[in-house]
Amino acid sequence: MSDFSKSRISRSDDWATPAELYGSLDAEFHFNDDPCPLGGVALEDGLSRPWGKSVFMNPPYSKPGPWVERAYGMSQQGSTVVGLLRGDTSTRWFHDWVLPYAEIRFVSGRIKFNGLPAPFASIIAVWRPKVLL
Repeated sequence: MSDFSKSRISRSDDWATPAELYGSLDAEFHFNDDPCPLGGVALEDGLSRPWGKSVFMNPPYSKPGPWVERAYGMSQQGSTVVGLLRGDTSTRWFHDWVLPYAEIRFVSGRIKFNGLPAPFASIIAVWRPKVLL
């Protein structure tokens, strides 16, 4: 990979979810919503609009905090939210909204986004609906 490609992908939020990874998660969770689609509506709209009952999100890697906080909130309202996230356990958003509330699946190796390997590890976080007793 050229230095230009490495620097371009590192600075970009355009990380298209690999079709095989999305397909395997969709087979398990049967998604009916994606509030932050690549090339879709403005990302801010996804944070302010209602979400579905089975949600996939691949939020902007430069600012996932508001998205993971919303994922937790939506799980408290009955949604299942599955997030493809940068595997950075040193961040506040990870400790505030992922670690205490989500099932964490560590991805083996580096995911290839747009044909290029990510310069970081990835995780799958699953926020499940709150169970009322």
